[in-house]
Amino acid sequence: MNQPDASAIHAFLTERQDEIVSAVEARDTSGRFERQTLEGERGGLARPAVFGGGDVFDRVAVNFSHTRGADMPAAASQARPHLAGASYEAISVSVIVHPTNPYAPTSHANFRYFQAKPQKGDPVWWFGGGFDLTPYYGFEEDAVGWHRHAKAACDTLGPQAYARYKAWCDEYFYLPHREETRGVGGIFFDDLNQPDAAACEAFWRAAAQTFVPAYFEILDRRRDTTYGPRELDFQRYRRGRYVEFNLLYDRGTRFGLQAGGRTESILASMPPIAHWQYDYQPEPGSPEAELARGFLQPRDWLGIADPTLEH
Repeated sequence: MNQPDASAIHAFLTERQDEIVSAVEARDTSGRFERQTLEGERGGLARPAVFGGGDVFDRVAVNFSHTRGADMPAAASQARPHLAGASYEAISVSVIVHPTNPYAPTSHANFRYFQAKPQKGDPVWWFGGGFDLTPYYGFEEDAVGWHRHAKAACDTLGPQAYARYKAWCDEYFYLPHREETRGVGGIFFDDLNQPDAAACEAFWRAAAQTFVPAYFEILDRRRDTTYGPRELDFQRYRRGRYVEFNLLYDRGTRFGLQAGGRTESILASMPPIAHWQYDYQPEPGSPEAELARGFLQPRDWLGIADPTLEH
């Protein structure tokens, strides 16, 4: 197999979209998804699905996109400058889950495939994607389980893949102006086309199929935890960090805007309510103080001796 089959990838990602939508609807019948099918230029297709107004979820966005263009956006050719201006095809599903309960973490996932035809030379292709977890209150049990799922998916590619893609995730989801990581990471990879198409696609599919069991087992564990105004206020404050990263650093956001994508779909990843408090300082020794000071520091989650230990 010299190049992946774009039509098969299209079908696989629409299946993943439907799977995640079903997982949300099975847990929250009080809200609803707004689903659309939008046809674009050059045969492009978008299927945004955005959930709101629920008891379990404040917002969920599960957006599928199949884009074709005549000029590769800069965000996609950053690692391959020789492809600037090439015609391209991009297929992706992007997921963001913002639960209502502050003890349940936000999570993000994206799985994408690109192929490009430069003006000179052969066509090129690559896979990218990953998933990460953004808790507002730290539970080691959740982080350990999350990373065990991540490693199992990475083992499809080889014994070194998890360490590489975990480190890449920790480095990518980092806010330099805050000197903080966005969450407890997961895996992140891009520009993947080695060792061959079959191996790359097998790993990429395994990672995409991991998201639902990895995330929803954590959500189900935390969604009924009792909380009050203090926890809700802190959740909304920490959601501001999520917004800052998406607007300042996220490559997917930049790619979508540079490619002329639908702004409503691109920004559907934002939480419906977030706030910024000037010079906020959590109470010393509180769970809120521990989050950024200790829990969010990159660590070897799989090396923790007792995964049931909770903060």
